[in-house]
Amino acid sequence: MVPGLRKTFNTSFTDRQYEAFLKDLNSKYPGAIAFRLCETPVFADKLFAGKMIGACEHIVDVITDPAFKSMTEAGIPAGERVPNESDHCELFCFDFGVCLNEEGEPEPRLIEMQGFPTLFGFQVFYPDLFREYFPIPENYSQYLNGLNRETYLQLLKEVITGDVPAENTILLEIKPHEQKTRIDFYTTQEYLGIQPVCITELIQEGKDLYYMRNGKKTQVKRIYNRVIFDELQTKKNTLGNFTDITQDLNVQWVPHPNWFYRISKYTLPLLHHPYVPATYFLNEIKQLPADLENYVLKPLFSFAGQGVVIDITPADIEKITDPHNWILQRKVKYAEIIETPDMPAKAEIRIMYAWKKGWDRPQPVINLARLSKGKMIGVAYNKDKKWVGGSVCFFER
Repeated sequence: MVPGLRKTFNTSFTDRQYEAFLKDLNSKYPGAIAFRLCETPVFADKLFAGKMIGACEHIVDVITDPAFKSMTEAGIPAGERVPNESDHCELFCFDFGVCLNEEGEPEPRLIEMQGFPTLFGFQVFYPDLFREYFPIPENYSQYLNGLNRETYLQLLKEVITGDVPAENTILLEIKPHEQKTRIDFYTTQEYLGIQPVCITELIQEGKDLYYMRNGKKTQVKRIYNRVIFDELQTKKNTLGNFTDITQDLNVQWVPHPNWFYRISKYTLPLLHHPYVPATYFLNEIKQLPADLENYVLKPLFSFAGQGVVIDITPADIEKITDPHNWILQRKVKYAEIIETPDMPAKAEIRIMYAWKKGWDRPQPVINLARLSKGKMIGVAYNKDKKWVGGSVCFFER
């Protein structure tokens, strides 16, 4: 999106350079990166960054509204509400598609949001190494809000561990060493000293939890939560015994599991901003739009694009027996804006927020990007394609 930088990058790029980068990247944690990494980053100037952060701040205004919790109470499914909810969500993110406005200028459009952590560790490790192999200007950074590597990692530590020692803080997941995002767990452990722990490995004694650390039973006082209930429901019959984390337990959650539902697709109909596509709860629609082909149908309680219907027909809607659990969202037309050696790619940028104790508002801290040449962002739509996959946006300072 910055033509001069794009031309310089593409002209200087070689496959040998990219392969050397990947070899170096994989050498520290062999086999841990289970997703494709794109050959190129995204470059964004101050103007585009300002548009994106402006849209984020509008959403933050809604999230920080004192009425937000009451507005999103119905978003938490029965049986998945966890006690002792925190006042705010410490880590969350917003996904934007890169589009073009009527004047042909790049503009962001909100796709999704989640009150849940993402690759907060890996997005330090990967872009920093990328700089060593490719020409990235010094005044462009993956960090936001004036942060650098040192200040970002210090902030991440303060947010995730708080005043609890690292040995009493765990990263909780379902089979963490089998997850596609396990590289993030390992980099987080390297930076913060907290161990990835499977939900099946927790030891419960009354309301207290423990885990084994270096052969020693160690109390869990704080949980960096990476467990998605949707996945837990799907896999629970294969896990054997595991701790029911919806109990009243003597732990602090970061972030608390309830925020996964509060800051989610459920929030989209509450937003009204030029960069937020019109979104409606399906059960509240009196008459379907005449241009139904310009909308996408999404289940509220699913993750990673599961269940999304892109090319809707009235028959698709008639089949739905629980319309209160679905939203209808106006389609976003991604721009084929990233020039590559063959065909241009589409881009999606995730702005990642942190909310430190004592702050009045959360702040944007880092980002990731994903590139696609298929109908949707994701591996299934990009098989056998190059210059697609996980990436990062370098923002102009």
